[in-house]
Amino acid sequence: MKQYSTVDHYIAAQPEQSKVVLETIRAAVLQIVPEAEEVISYQMPAFKFKGMLLWYAAFQKHYSLFPYGETIVAFKDKLKSYELSKGTIRFTYEKPVPVKLIKEIARFRLKRNLEKEKKKLSGRTKKTVQSKPARLRK
Repeated sequence: MKQYSTVDHYIAAQPEQSKVVLETIRAAVLQIVPEAEEVISYQMPAFKFKGMLLWYAAFQKHYSLFPYGETIVAFKDKLKSYELSKGTIRFTYEKPVPVKLIKEIARFRLKRNLEKEKKKLSGRTKKTVQSKPARLRK
């Protein structure tokens, strides 16, 4: 398996048709989450912001988004025309890139990550208060 050090490196190694699709996905996600960090994870391009947002990759006959299983469930009605598996959406090169859908998925993932962070931070606050000796709690 080829090893990629950056997202640019991954995209540059793809056939022209895949490059265009990958750059379109990249631009769509970055419009929604401009602060997202682009990383290579599992040898695929991915976005991180307050945790992993999603992965995407090009293959010979299709390209895919990997936005976690809960996203697939949440978008099941909008994904009826695509091939799905537990955490994967497969798109064909014959159809235009569904930019609007990808932005909606990115927005959903951003919201989920922000909710998780908020929950984690509120849990830390409670633990901090509870870990103080009883005489200091008020």
